[in-house]
Amino acid sequence: MNQQEIKIIPYHSMYAEQTVEMWRGSKEKAIGKKETHSFENHVYFLNHILPEQFQIEIALIGDKVAGMIAYNKKEISQLYIHNEYQGIGIGRRLLDRAKKQSIGRLTLYTFEVNKNARRFYEKHGFSIIGRGYENEENLPDIEYEWISN
Repeated sequence: MNQQEIKIIPYHSMYAEQTVEMWRGSKEKAIGKKETHSFENHVYFLNHILPEQFQIEIALIGDKVAGMIAYNKKEISQLYIHNEYQGIGIGRRLLDRAKKQSIGRLTLYTFEVNKNARRFYEKHGFSIIGRGYENEENLPDIEYEWISN
């Protein structure tokens, strides 16, 4: 798949259901747990809560949501790639956008159990700066930091 087929655009609520389906499927595969929130609550969170503090962008292949990122100048809140489209560069492209908009430093959390995400972030310059359980899933998590060279 060539990079031209992947379009990154600002999130729009017309993509809400597709984005949440992709997000829930990707997260469930990554951590081995079902989402605790209802689909409707997840859509509400995406459309009303997340945009208060974060810029949200989605990656489209055709008219299908292949990935999403929510970030601001200091942190990445969410980064999920559709299970069918992992490993083709979408995550890197979304991550690069967040890095360009950052203050030269970004932090994020990922679940300790999510080995693919940990490998991905470490490959792209993030280092572990903390560990804890600061999530509603009550799973061990890892805080990462990236600092621009």
